[in-house]
Amino acid sequence: MAQKKMHCDCLNTVKPVRDALDVISGKWKLPIIISLGVGNERFTDIQESIPGITPKVLAKELKDLEQHKLIKRTVLDEYPVKISYTLEPYADTLTPIIYSLKDWGLNHWKVVTGV
Repeated sequence: MAQKKMHCDCLNTVKPVRDALDVISGKWKLPIIISLGVGNERFTDIQESIPGITPKVLAKELKDLEQHKLIKRTVLDEYPVKISYTLEPYADTLTPIIYSLKDWGLNHWKVVTGV
């Protein structure tokens, strides 16, 4: 019986962690969120702030983040038409996670390199 409870406890932790990682994992999603967080709103500004990201990949990742309610895409009715991207208030829930990952990454680098 205790074994079954431990198995359920493990699954009850693994599943939501896996779900969260499915939303924010990958090479580009967190850098995009960070770029938006520092004020980049235009597609080209976001792309220029993230070395190596292609326009095609950026467009796909922006759509993904919009579907997950983390960013908002706004079409500005101007000529020529302009599109801006901003973080949704819900994205603020990622801030402590991003800083925790930053701290962990800095500490991990020290552990691995001995510096």
